[in-house]
Amino acid sequence: MVNQASVTMSNFQMYRSIVSPGWTLGWQWAKKEVIWSMVGAQTTEQGDCSKFKGNVPHCCLRKPVVVDLLPGVPYNQQFSNCCKAGVVSAWGQDPSSSVSAFQVSVGVAGTSNKTVKLPMNFTLLGPGLGYTCGPAKVVPSTVYLTADYRRKTQALMTWNVTCTYSQFLAAKNPKCCVSFSSFYNQSITPCPKCACGCQNKNNCVVSDSKQAHKKGINTPRKDNAPLLQCTHHMCPIRVHWHVKLNYKDYWRVKIAVTNFNYRMNYTQWTLVAQHPNLNAVTQVFSFDYKPLVPYEAINDTGMFYGMKFYNDLLMEAGPQGNVQSEVLLRKNKDTFTFKHGWAFPRKVYFNGDECLLPPPDAYPFLPNSAKVNSITISTMVVSAILFLFII
Repeated sequence: MVNQASVTMSNFQMYRSIVSPGWTLGWQWAKKEVIWSMVGAQTTEQGDCSKFKGNVPHCCLRKPVVVDLLPGVPYNQQFSNCCKAGVVSAWGQDPSSSVSAFQVSVGVAGTSNKTVKLPMNFTLLGPGLGYTCGPAKVVPSTVYLTADYRRKTQALMTWNVTCTYSQFLAAKNPKCCVSFSSFYNQSITPCPKCACGCQNKNNCVVSDSKQAHKKGINTPRKDNAPLLQCTHHMCPIRVHWHVKLNYKDYWRVKIAVTNFNYRMNYTQWTLVAQHPNLNAVTQVFSFDYKPLVPYEAINDTGMFYGMKFYNDLLMEAGPQGNVQSEVLLRKNKDTFTFKHGWAFPRKVYFNGDECLLPPPDAYPFLPNSAKVNSITISTMVVSAILFLFII
């Protein structure tokens, strides 16, 4: 008896997508189940299937590991919402692309909802560490409509598994940093030194060196190990926030995102910023923008992301490894000020990971007002009196 199951993975995170090289899903069978065939995905290993004669299962491992298929596979291997190389958009960015699915045929699993046992120990890599999956829980069985929409059929059983992401589990150091500059101060506040850790300082590439143009340097590795450009912060991603112009009723900010990783193209990237004036965004140039309002009374967080087929792909380190845009914001005269770093964001996230900001005392500051020269003024007053007396 072979049971056929549809597996659907939905990314409900508002601003964290699963980027290339995509997701990897694993679990442990409760009994001696085998996977006879798969559509829309495949296991990374077949395992020992020597006890089967004739037809050989797709996978005989007790702990199978599943990955998505690449785009362009033959139609008879495709399933709805499959075959995107494991790349899944964030729910807030593109709900239609935030789902990935595949079909699996399972043998030796049981013939009823009493004999079928739920798999255990689910794991999800997206693509690296950070996700923790809970146990499978039985929910009301999924109902399907026939092609003529006149009959309903019901699945044998349905279960859900919830996986949550933690940046602290993913890496001990941040994956991005933020730098600041402004029109009213010539100095630039750089990313903090070793913001993302300097343990790889000896394995970096100097910009414009022969190694940076070496053939094959952009080839990704199976362990997703980055190859970074040599910088003082050693971060794969730097976000630069520049206060550009000040008008009577508006002010303008320029945002630039730079990729320093030679082995990574960020597809469908997202950038989230928290600032009190994001409740009055007038226009965003070159990026798409969506406000994030977790609480109805607070509208201080917004998500920026690339326009499709224009700048939704952030290239690896090099001349093309940056994207940038400008934001026009309307002033609230009761709260707007350039003092004490108010014009800079409170928090910044890239692809769902919080970036390290400079310390507050390093923010670009307003220049001191000109000091009054009392001697010069008194001299001018005396000269004026003498001039009037002579007349």
